Amino acid sequence: MSDEPDWLRIHKALAVEAQYNYTDLQGQQYRFSEFLSLSFGKPPAHTSFDDRNHWRNLAFEFADYHNLTLADRKELLSKASQFLTFAEEVAAKKRHHPTAPVSAANDSAQSPPQSNIATLQPTKKVLPPVSSIVRENSGNLELGRSLRDIPSIGIRKADILSKLGLFTVKDVLYYYPRDHIDYAKQVNIIELEPGETVTLVGIIHKFNFFTSPKNKKLNVLDITLKDETGHLKISRFYAGTRYSNRGWQETLKRKYPVGSWVAASGLVKQGKYGLNLDNPELEVLSEGDTSISSLKIGRVLPVYPLVEGVSADTIREAVVIVLPATEKLKDPLPKVVREQYGLIDLPTAIRHIHFPEDSDTKEAARRRLIFDEFFYLQLGFLQRRHLLRQIQTEAVIKPTGILIDRFNEILPFQLTKAQLRVVGEILGDLEKTAPMNRLVQGDVGSGKTVVAVMAILAAIQSGYQTALMAPTEVLAEQHYRKLVGWFNLLHIPVELLTGSSKIAKRRQIYRELETGELSIAVGTHALIQDKVNFRNLGLVVIDEQHRFGVFQRAKLQQKGSQPHVLTMTATPIPRTLALTLHGDLDVSQIDELPAGRQPIQTTAMNNRQRTQVYELMKREIAQGRQVYIVLPLIEESEKLDLRAATEEHERLATEVFPEFKVGLLHGRMSSADKDAALSDFRDNVTQIIVSTTVIEVGVDVPNASVMLIENAERFGLSQLHQLRGRVGRGEHRSFCFLMSSSSSNDAKQRLQVLEQSQDGFWISEMDMQLRGPGQVLGTRQSGLADFALASLAQDEEVLTIARDAAEKVILQDKDLSQSPGLKAELDYRFQKLMGGSILT
Repeated sequence: MSDEPDWLRIHKALAVEAQYNYTDLQGQQYRFSEFLSLSFGKPPAHTSFDDRNHWRNLAFEFADYHNLTLADRKELLSKASQFLTFAEEVAAKKRHHPTAPVSAANDSAQSPPQSNIATLQPTKKVLPPVSSIVRENSGNLELGRSLRDIPSIGIRKADILSKLGLFTVKDVLYYYPRDHIDYAKQVNIIELEPGETVTLVGIIHKFNFFTSPKNKKLNVLDITLKDETGHLKISRFYAGTRYSNRGWQETLKRKYPVGSWVAASGLVKQGKYGLNLDNPELEVLSEGDTSISSLKIGRVLPVYPLVEGVSADTIREAVVIVLPATEKLKDPLPKVVREQYGLIDLPTAIRHIHFPEDSDTKEAARRRLIFDEFFYLQLGFLQRRHLLRQIQTEAVIKPTGILIDRFNEILPFQLTKAQLRVVGEILGDLEKTAPMNRLVQGDVGSGKTVVAVMAILAAIQSGYQTALMAPTEVLAEQHYRKLVGWFNLLHIPVELLTGSSKIAKRRQIYRELETGELSIAVGTHALIQDKVNFRNLGLVVIDEQHRFGVFQRAKLQQKGSQPHVLTMTATPIPRTLALTLHGDLDVSQIDELPAGRQPIQTTAMNNRQRTQVYELMKREIAQGRQVYIVLPLIEESEKLDLRAATEEHERLATEVFPEFKVGLLHGRMSSADKDAALSDFRDNVTQIIVSTTVIEVGVDVPNASVMLIENAERFGLSQLHQLRGRVGRGEHRSFCFLMSSSSSNDAKQRLQVLEQSQDGFWISEMDMQLRGPGQVLGTRQSGLADFALASLAQDEEVLTIARDAAEKVILQDKDLSQSPGLKAELDYRFQKLMGGSILT
């Protein structure tokens, strides 16, 4: 195929159209205007830049031919014929003298009148910056200005935006998009590739609107677009009978007239009948318009979090209106910090996070704003730690004494090196005048309780009372049992206070705590009731601390005069998550399991292998072992499908294991019934216990050697690891079977993580990568910061440098008195992220 136009055919088309009085003749394939628009839309090869624009100017004029008057059509044909003659001569000269700089546009001897050419518009629309669309005068856009007072937004739209918590100019600027769709790549139809998001410009060649024969409520708009490289049918769908009436069809016909130029943006998909754009955005290109004025077409389009009643376009329009106000923003981050970590300034970042020019500007903006989210959180944590260290505690605790010595003597095992290291860190804190605020993080069975007991004994021998709070009665009772076993040998009384405690027992505990007779109380939320008063509380120990709210933990601390606080968690979390949740804590990690812990053979199974699992259970029980069968909760609210649980218990007891005693444990049972079920299992009265996840933490039955987890694909990896930790606690080889009915590769890959590793920290890291931090910690986690852009799973590098920067700032200016702008921004950000002041 020649790279040059079919000169003769174009000249002939011009002549025939003039002969038939400029009626836009219909040919075999195209109308006259379409053929000329497509022909001029493809300039000869090696055409100069100026000439290429002239070719496409004419293409655009012919695309609008059907709207021209007869006089305008005559003038256009004359102009086109004249330019075509010049262009043909230029092309001929180029063929004979390839190196000569010849151009129809700069050939003064033959060039057509420039004034006429200059009035034409280019076919390929130029994409201007979003700022060129802004109508509002930036001088009126103060950051605190109410959206209701901005004329181009108005009261109605302001009320709609208020549903998102957007009331001022600054609110809108800081309402970041959650994603972007890149429509900036403009291509020809022939260049379309499946999977790419693109914008193309072409002529509407055919229009069709019809009701789907399979669904009378679904209407389909089919438009065939043509450009110089080919044609493409695209479709838009309108659900609802209101779109079926003829008036709507006529409206669409007027909106998308045949012969008009249109820009279409969307995802290219390979369909049954070839390539198409998936439900594209469309914009008809107006005559005389030199640019694409839409906020969607041809741009990197922001996608915002929405609520019912607020459209994406409403937010985008508001953002464009207030965007000039970024000129009023002062960047509180010191320039030296920005330069050290390669960060752009804040006004530029906010402009480019909303409407980036390309992917590079978007990523630079995103990096800066993610840095800010992490930086101010870490700065707040570090300042809170600094402020707390200024507080004095009355409880200065001796790290050595007779109780600790005697406890070491009665322990039937040696502490691991990791346990000894953590004990040393804790006892060192207890000697200081500033209250301890330390988290002990350890895997299932790593021996956190023994470490906590060392701290408790140090406090008691120094004359202080202690409290150990656990989130559930099952876990509180488990701690109580352990402490009673040890403390009876040391002649130290221990009491358990829960919601199930008898009234007389409660009153006795209240009285003994108030007089100081009772040195340690173990309990649940019952410990923070108003009636509970300690005489001299020196140490608070909180287990599974992430299950308590900030204010619940603070209320227990208020029972004493700035007591030391030791928190524990058996949910190992990655370093990024630890920094984000516990940036104000000193963190100790028990990363070594005690000697003698048996590895747990973990296997993912399907229903066809169920009989094999049951047979292995029977063999284990015949050897004196015991079995857990765990059922998932049906809803996140922990409402259990009790009928399914009781039916499964009944089936197992009567059909599968009739020769054994099968117990049942679930969250809706009374405390007394739970205690009875657990006691029977501990004492081997029942060999099998069918349970929900209430046994996830706290249940310690060394004789249990097998666990079957039903519907394992419904659990997170960290939760499965916690459940698995209920077996392998004794001397016997142990098994965990993950029964899954899912055939998806994703579910299989997740369960393989459990098969491959028993390292809780690594498993938690994988869980966070796969499901996100909120799911790793549980949906009710109250301490997790709410980030607009940052991802703990993906932005570890930015978190690390943000922490580094925050440490340097606090080192030089502990109370931020020298940086009032930074302090003001910190107060605003910290409250927004954490929902409270720095000292909450």
